[in-house]
Amino acid sequence: MRRFFLTVFFLMVLMGAAAAGWGLWWVNQPLRMAAPPVDLSIEPGTLPRNVAQAVKDAGVDVQPDLLYLWFRVSGQGRLIKAGSYELEAGITPTTLLAKLARGEETLRAVTMVEGWNFRQVRAALDKAEALKPETRGLSDEAVMGLLGRAGQHPEGRFFPETYNYAKGSSDVAVLRRAMRAMDKRLAEAWAQRSPQTAAKTPDEALILASIIEKETGRAADRPLVAAVFNNRLRVGMPLQTDPTVIYGIGPSFDGNLRKKDLQTDTPWNTYTRAGLPPTPIAMPGRASLLAAVQPAPGGALYFVARGDGSSQFSSSLDEHNRAVNKYQRKQ
Repeated sequence: MRRFFLTVFFLMVLMGAAAAGWGLWWVNQPLRMAAPPVDLSIEPGTLPRNVAQAVKDAGVDVQPDLLYLWFRVSGQGRLIKAGSYELEAGITPTTLLAKLARGEETLRAVTMVEGWNFRQVRAALDKAEALKPETRGLSDEAVMGLLGRAGQHPEGRFFPETYNYAKGSSDVAVLRRAMRAMDKRLAEAWAQRSPQTAAKTPDEALILASIIEKETGRAADRPLVAAVFNNRLRVGMPLQTDPTVIYGIGPSFDGNLRKKDLQTDTPWNTYTRAGLPPTPIAMPGRASLLAAVQPAPGGALYFVARGDGSSQFSSSLDEHNRAVNKYQRKQ
């Protein structure tokens, strides 16, 4: 009888060792998939057992109970994080669990470009891959309401940058991040304002920065362009800047700014109206925000494009007219 129990004991030991060896082999074998890559979505609060089932349901050929056992035995099942994941061909139970425990979500990116208006931002979000279009079909006013800024004009309120997001994220979430980024950048710039700025509030600085963004062809000219507009505001001279007129025309602008456009009054026409327009006209970057509140010293009131991306700056109308003749009329 003793020999029988010893035999059974050794058989159980051997079977346990064999099972352990097979398990060690299995957790390092590539999982089979119907059509890799496989998209896996894990909602917050999902239990490890349900995660294992979700892996199966997503298209991975695996026994959920076996995968769940691995989650438990490893001790990392409780570390699995919610998110959107992309499972590539060749992934093993070991690398799968490591990916889920580290929260290595599959990320996409959308870029908002300096100088874009809100219409262009919404178009980019609408085309962004795997981004949930919760703002599609909504008015700009409704979008701002979703962001907690009801009644605020959206133009210029989002910081131009590349934003990463997980598959299935909402465009509202991306906009909220961009809005908070602009709040932060604007506050940082305003805290560094110099006495030379004519802006009386952060909002005025944002409007001014948006104009500088659209008027600057070369980065080094930003403080000088800023000086021109700050000087004009200080002496009560109309800004007379074409990008504001174009913004006032809206989507119907055909690329050709005519004399009648300069004479047609809109809230954004700085030829027919004094001071700053009522809202920004585009998204300014950090350099334009800083230029608006830290203009270059000097009394420049005019500038004209030289034709190479740079500008010629002048303090008097006579000097400006000579520059126009030289660089624009080639006289």
